[in-house]
Amino acid sequence: MKFRSLLTLITLTIASAASAQETVEAPLQISGSVDTYFKYDFAKTPNIKTYFASEQNSVSIGMIDLTLKKSTGKASFVGELSFGPRGQAQSIVPSEDGESFHIQNLYVNYAFTDKFTMTAGYMGTFIGYEVISPVANFNYSTSYLFGAGPFQNAGIKGAYAFSDKVSLMVGLFNDWNVYQDFNGVSHVGAQLMVAPVKGLTAYLNALSGFSDGADGVGTIVDLTAAYQVTDKFKLGINAADYSVSNDNGGYSGAALYPQYAFTPAVSLGLRGEYFNIKGVGAATDASILSGTLSANIKAGGLTFIPEVRLDNDKDYTQAFVKSSGAATKTASQFSLAAVYAF
Repeated sequence: MKFRSLLTLITLTIASAASAQETVEAPLQISGSVDTYFKYDFAKTPNIKTYFASEQNSVSIGMIDLTLKKSTGKASFVGELSFGPRGQAQSIVPSEDGESFHIQNLYVNYAFTDKFTMTAGYMGTFIGYEVISPVANFNYSTSYLFGAGPFQNAGIKGAYAFSDKVSLMVGLFNDWNVYQDFNGVSHVGAQLMVAPVKGLTAYLNALSGFSDGADGVGTIVDLTAAYQVTDKFKLGINAADYSVSNDNGGYSGAALYPQYAFTPAVSLGLRGEYFNIKGVGAATDASILSGTLSANIKAGGLTFIPEVRLDNDKDYTQAFVKSSGAATKTASQFSLAAVYAF
C-alpha cells in the first residue's frame, strides 16, 4: 500500500514537472531603436523623395521604435510601436483624423510542431529587401522598390520548414498597409525560402489580389537574397515585378547591395538600383537609376551612417530641379544619420 502511494506520488510529481516545463514563460523581451539625421541636397531643395530622410538642410528625427516579445510554451506574440515621422506619416496610411496609425507589428504565433507554425495579425511585409526600421537596413535612405511595395500585411499565414534549408509560407491577407479591410480578405501570398549553401539565403515571394479602388488584380513577384561570400564581404539582391491584370501600370526593378567590413566597427556599402515605372495604356515606360554609398560606423549600440546618393531620371518623372528651379534629370544629396539600437 505504501509502495503504491509512493509510486502515485512520484508519477504525479513527474507529470506536474512536465506540465510546468511545457508552460514555462520566457521573460518579456524589450528592444527597439531611436534615429535622427541631417540631410543636405546639393540643389538646395528636397529633390529625392524616397522613404526616408526627405527634409532638406535640417537636423530631423526619424522615430522611436519599441518592440515587445514574449513566449509561453508554444505560443508567442510580437507587438511593435513607432512614434515619429519615419514610423508614422512617412510610412503608414493616415487615419481619418490625419494622424498615422503607428503599429508596425501586432501578431500572435503558435508552433503546432517544430516544423509547422501559424501566425495571425498585422505583420511587417515579407516582400522586399529593406524595411521601415533603420536598424535592419545598411543604407539610411531607402530604395524605390521599397517605397513602391507594401510595408505591412494583415492576415493569417502558415509556415512549414521541410528542413533547415527549405521552408514554405502561404497566407491570406488584407489589402496593403491596412490593419483592417472592410472590403474583406483580398490577397493571397506565399514565400519559398531556400538556403542551398552556407552563407546564402534566398526568398522567392509572391502576393496577388484586388486593391481598394483598382479594377484589376495586382500581382507582385519578388526575389530577395543575401550571400555572405567571406567574413568581410556580403552581397545582397532584390528584384521585383508588379503588374495589374488590366494593364493599368505597375513597376519592375532590381537593386544590388555589395558591402565590405573593414573591421567589426567600420563597413562600407553600395546600393545600385534600376527602377522602371510601367506605362499605362499607350504611355511609354520611365526608368530611374540610383546609386547610394553608405558607411556604417559602430560604437556600442550607436551606428553613424554617412551617406552620399545620386539619382538619374532620364524621363523627368521625379520632378528633380536645380537650385534655379529649372528641371533636371539628376539629383544628389548627402546625409548623416545616427541610429541607436537597444
